[in-house]
Amino acid sequence: MKKVDMIVNAPHFYSMEGEGVGYKSGVSMIVNSGQIVQFVPEEVCRTEYQADEYLNLSHHAVFPGLIDAHMHTLDNIFRGLAQDTKNWMMYGLQPFENAGKDEERLAGSKVAMIEAVKAGTTTLGDYNSTMDEACRFIEKIGARGNIAQLVRSAKYKIYHPGELYEFDSAQGEESIKRNVELFDRWHNKADGRIRILFGPQGADFIETEQLLKIQKMAKERHTRIHMHVQQGDRETYQIEKRYGKRPAALLEKMGLLDETLIAVHLTDCDDDEAKMIASHGVGMVVNPASIGIIDGLVCPSVPFQEAGGNCALGSDQAPGNNCHNIIHEMKNVCMFNKIKYGNPEVMPAWRAVRMATIEGARAIGIDDIVGSLEPGKQADFIAVDLDCPSMLPVYTHPMRNIVPNFVYSARGCEVALSVVHGEIIMKDQKLTRIDEREYIEDIKRYPDGIGKRAEPEFRKIHGTNAHFMEENKL
Repeated sequence: MKKVDMIVNAPHFYSMEGEGVGYKSGVSMIVNSGQIVQFVPEEVCRTEYQADEYLNLSHHAVFPGLIDAHMHTLDNIFRGLAQDTKNWMMYGLQPFENAGKDEERLAGSKVAMIEAVKAGTTTLGDYNSTMDEACRFIEKIGARGNIAQLVRSAKYKIYHPGELYEFDSAQGEESIKRNVELFDRWHNKADGRIRILFGPQGADFIETEQLLKIQKMAKERHTRIHMHVQQGDRETYQIEKRYGKRPAALLEKMGLLDETLIAVHLTDCDDDEAKMIASHGVGMVVNPASIGIIDGLVCPSVPFQEAGGNCALGSDQAPGNNCHNIIHEMKNVCMFNKIKYGNPEVMPAWRAVRMATIEGARAIGIDDIVGSLEPGKQADFIAVDLDCPSMLPVYTHPMRNIVPNFVYSARGCEVALSVVHGEIIMKDQKLTRIDEREYIEDIKRYPDGIGKRAEPEFRKIHGTNAHFMEENKL
């Protein structure tokens, strides 16, 4: 008998091998030293393998762990405060952003990560200005991190529509320095579960010389750039006024469009621009719910994919999206594109699952270790309970309905188990390494103080949500 760490038995495996979902049945998954060894027929497993841990998932479907490729978890403390309003960044979020303190943001970040893991996310693509505490918490809960630290030379202030951003070169250099320091402290740490990227906020928020400097640094360190790209008409306006080109054309001219770049949103790209960006080997992250709520738009992930590009899913931030749940994003990317194109065959459920797993992993450069259940890859996987009402009934012939139900019906609570590097980090909707209640109670301490500090600016701006409050609509 061969001795291994873990044997996983389940009636349904979705490995994501090949061009589809890689369905397997009648097999066991062998895990050792945190890696997937192989799939073997169940009868062979019983006679040839012995394990320290057996996961007998008799009424579950096993998928690769889900990837949330773009998150701003530090904004979670402001959940639900900037929806249903134009000028979302400056007039919606900014009064609360200006009032928030580091301690409050960190409390929100931890709850956001707990929420994500409970909904099946095993790789957290967090991105903000200070990321050490995020790395520490990811290490603590046992998840995987693909982390970018924000780099920006535009001064921090409220900019009114049409006002060009003011650059501060020293601020930009300091933020680049902090990104390098984060890389040195955390890249490939936590048993290799954490990777560090470079995070310029956008071509409109940083000087071009510094953007080229970042590209050079990323290539030297064999990592990637995680950047908002043409994320809205405000960015297009800034770039056109400053450089006389649209953002995609500027980035192409500068030589910034290559496999080093992870382009987030592409909100204001037309189809031709999206296809051009994809043709250069850039990865894309689409955030359907966030951009739908913030801008009322559907980003061009379909033409990007048609041009051969790999596209990941992201939850973005809770002030715009309200949740960190990639199952939610799988449904939204399907629904929004079907509506956009007036075609129910656009963006089928199986494609959304691939975006949350293997195609997402390729888009952000981690498909060498995760994204599919294949020999040699890390044992990052989740088990979806098929006995949950939202997953029933289960059909296996003449077609299987597990994938459509997972995408269109599941809510996150169906995820019964999450495993990273062969370790169970969530079981029965409870994280195994921490006491969740500690963090849930902590976040409750802060809203009153933030609200009081934000109120004068909130009243002065007198935006949509201030009107809703006056009209008793919130």
